Amino acid sequence: MLTLAECTPLAPCRNCKKGLASDHAIPATGHQHSDYYRDLLSDMFNLIQSANAPRTDELLEIIRDRGSFQDVRSFLDRALTVTHGSEQPEGASHLIQKLQQEYEVESGMPAFRPKVMDVHYLCDFAPFKVPAHPWTTATDDDALVSHLVSLYFAWDYPFYAFIDCDVFLQHMARGDTYSDFCSPFLVNALLAQACHYSQYSEAYTVPGDVKTKGTDFLAEAEKYLENSRYQKGSVVRLASLQATIILYEMYSMAGIDDYGYMMLNHALEMGEALGIINNPTPLDLARLNYSDEMTMSLQRTAWGLFQIDTIVHANFLRPSRVTDVSIERSDRNTSKPTDLWIPYPIDRRPRPSWLSQCFDEACELSYIARDISRALGSGERDQATLSQRKQEFYTNLREWNAKLPVYFSPERKPAPHIIILQMRYHALLINLYCDSFSEKPPFDSIANKRKRRDSLESNSLEEALRSARSISALVQLHRDEYGIDRAHQFAMYAVMLALFAFLEQRTFSVHDHDFRALTSAFSVMSRRSHVGLKIFQVFRHSVRSRLREDKLADFANLPSGLKELLGDDPQAVPASEGGYFENAGKLVQGEAGDEGEEQQHVASGIGDMLSMYERLSLGKEEEFEGRQRSADGFRFSPPR
Repeated sequence: MLTLAECTPLAPCRNCKKGLASDHAIPATGHQHSDYYRDLLSDMFNLIQSANAPRTDELLEIIRDRGSFQDVRSFLDRALTVTHGSEQPEGASHLIQKLQQEYEVESGMPAFRPKVMDVHYLCDFAPFKVPAHPWTTATDDDALVSHLVSLYFAWDYPFYAFIDCDVFLQHMARGDTYSDFCSPFLVNALLAQACHYSQYSEAYTVPGDVKTKGTDFLAEAEKYLENSRYQKGSVVRLASLQATIILYEMYSMAGIDDYGYMMLNHALEMGEALGIINNPTPLDLARLNYSDEMTMSLQRTAWGLFQIDTIVHANFLRPSRVTDVSIERSDRNTSKPTDLWIPYPIDRRPRPSWLSQCFDEACELSYIARDISRALGSGERDQATLSQRKQEFYTNLREWNAKLPVYFSPERKPAPHIIILQMRYHALLINLYCDSFSEKPPFDSIANKRKRRDSLESNSLEEALRSARSISALVQLHRDEYGIDRAHQFAMYAVMLALFAFLEQRTFSVHDHDFRALTSAFSVMSRRSHVGLKIFQVFRHSVRSRLREDKLADFANLPSGLKELLGDDPQAVPASEGGYFENAGKLVQGEAGDEGEEQQHVASGIGDMLSMYERLSLGKEEEFEGRQRSADGFRFSPPR
């Protein structure tokens, strides 16, 4: 359950709800609020007076459709960028473009008027108010820290939920750095990860450079990381384990060497040392006389770690390392219908969180994912046995989905973590059939050379395509209700998997509505991380290569936006008789000197894409195992 610091317009109490004119109400109190409305009104006048009739009509249409103030603000930022660029003398438009480039962030078109102080304005509505001191030296700004903590618990936390939110916030507010539930290591790791969900310049070390998001906080977290490595056995600190899990997420988005697997393995070792996973004797927390706070936090962390382990290994078809969780699960019915998820900082209505119910369903799904990862990652080649196991997994997955609560239904427009949980279900269905078509050249686009597929493979492709379309529908729901620029990073994996499931199809068409919608979403999600940018480039060249032998005829009729995303100079992907597979053995190493190779690389199929995604985000597990790093090896953030 997410507790609110106070009643706010974005998180109104029951009495205040009655007084709000609409879900889009924004109060006009205080100096910053007055500035906001004055700028909004001034820009509306400027647009109307510019005699730009089409833009003015669009503005009026937004207002007639009951668009929010933020919708109008966003439209004016785009419209005035064009208007000012055309009306200013030569040189002024170049200045505007320069400003755009400096402040471009993952949500698409940057604001025409970058506002460094917006984070303080937003903090007035932040659900959680917490201090910067004594937790971090990267900033002394309580407003920024409150903004980032609120972002983390809105967008990142609910999917894994391996921290007890209430306990953490209470101990952070107390300022006790020796607490078992909050530490400078955990806070700085959390703030670094939260920066990926912020669109404001304070989240960047270098404005506009996605690789520097949160690196000031990360540099401080890494100072504590080495100390945590000496915590062994019963002296492992729970907050250190939680911080290590967050660093796994951070490093996997950054895509630096094999730090992702390093952090995941380190977290699993810490969990085993605490006895909360893979313990032959289950822990009796009642007999150990743990406090309620410790019991709830251990349950969250143990089962959250189980989910992460099964997601990672099922994603890349590798055997899960967690056999079982050694403590009982938290109460499924902790969350009440009145507990709300707050979509901070966007202007959307709160939704029932159903956090404990979602967590419990995710744990059930993780058992199926664990078994799938072990069956498909074991190297089993007995096709009869494997086919039987797959049918069992398919049945288990369908039964899990059928038993979901009715309030999880997409028609109810649930909170985003519930939407992404269902993306995970469909991603598992696609994973289940990946090896049915990963050893053949499925992207060969010449129909008369295509081999006849057997019925099992054909059924696998059909099932994968159905799930890909379901992922498309879920992504569109997320986009309609909350936008996708803050979607949890798992959504990017699910979208990528769905797109390559489309590319596997015999009758693939770049004009397919779901394929186009997923491509658009992928282009937005990918901008949030270094790995995302690389993966999107591989996808883009893979699509072009898939269509190249058709003379790229399909591109002629594409909408201009999609054409810009997928289009390129045909010479950018070198032609060869092998067509799609000319670079299947290569992998981008990732920095400036290899950009030419990156531009040329395409995936030979869904299996190759998964292998690339794994290497780029986590490293290669078999290359990591058994190796030790030097003390200064844990370093992603730039030296300060």
